[in-house]
Amino acid sequence: MSTTGLKTVHVPLGARAYDVVIGPGLLTQAGVRIAPFLNRPQVVVITDENVAALHLESLRDGLAAAGISMSSLVLPAGEATKGWPEFERAVAWLLDQKVERNDVVVAFGGGVIGDLVGFAAAVLRRGVRFVQIPTSLLAQVDSSVGGKTGINAAQGKNLIGAFHQPVLVLADTEVLGTMTSRDFLSGYGEVVKYGLLGDLEFFQWLEGNGPALAAGDMDARVQAVARSVQMKADIVARDETEQGDRALLNLGHTFCHALEAATGYSDRLLHGEGVAIGCALAFELSSRMGLCSQEDPSRVRAHLRAMGMKVDLGDIDGELPGADVLVELMAQDKKMIGGKLHFVLARGLGQAFVTADVERDMVKAVLMDGLGASPLMVCEE
Repeated sequence: MSTTGLKTVHVPLGARAYDVVIGPGLLTQAGVRIAPFLNRPQVVVITDENVAALHLESLRDGLAAAGISMSSLVLPAGEATKGWPEFERAVAWLLDQKVERNDVVVAFGGGVIGDLVGFAAAVLRRGVRFVQIPTSLLAQVDSSVGGKTGINAAQGKNLIGAFHQPVLVLADTEVLGTMTSRDFLSGYGEVVKYGLLGDLEFFQWLEGNGPALAAGDMDARVQAVARSVQMKADIVARDETEQGDRALLNLGHTFCHALEAATGYSDRLLHGEGVAIGCALAFELSSRMGLCSQEDPSRVRAHLRAMGMKVDLGDIDGELPGADVLVELMAQDKKMIGGKLHFVLARGLGQAFVTADVERDMVKAVLMDGLGASPLMVCEE
């Protein structure tokens, strides 16, 4: 086990405040850390098949060490799980377990499980408490913190949900060692986002330490997760329900969500890959609008390329619809206000801001150029 120490980030939301504990070995400590929230020594855990095979028994042992029993439901892995059928299955199972309002539900998995289980906890008996134990880099740095929960609809991603804060987040960085390289780098897309939206110094640190982080350096992983979570906690504390500043966290996501819809929410494009491509496109759009220098999008792309990540539309396997279709998919985004699409753009690295003052033709031109760079045929729909 790593000797790396634990870090704790506090999310200051008054009566809904909670801690995010970050570092290796937290599964073994799960029982003692969750016990203070329990009125009876039992929890219900919802996870997915991949996480269950790798880590469910470790969690069971960690809970048992504190005298806590565990019942578990294992859902299929993958983005397709984050819809009505598995959500209904999860809620029905929780009711069958006779979960009470003062019990604790545990979301044990990546972003899909965290979002779905958090939403189930939000609506079950009008709200029960839940603990996030995120097992992917993406979930540890982003989706497990801040209380956004929900599922996807046929019309788009995350369109059904609620704000429901966890009571505790345990981000065991040791678990990241079992991730595939592709999944880890997908999560890294969200890490880079934090540097790009508001912390040039962090982005510079990532340029120097990203390769070691990807190679498994535990100190670097803990530092990257903790810094990302601290940035998110600061923003969430100012704007819990995304009325203003919190929208900055959507850097790259307007492009990303359209690309995810265009690829059928499939393994063709993982969420963090879409975020990385979306960040590159957002900086390209910012540059063309005269908001930042051309060197900035070039530097973003150079770092993502150095990490071995997807950077351009041409890096997505298979055919993509044309620019017009992608722009229409953006129009389904939750960030539409008064019929206008809100983008997160940048005046430079670490200087993001939210605006609705973007011409559709400019967005379309950026997409058309990106699609033109693809060696694959683009199909208009």
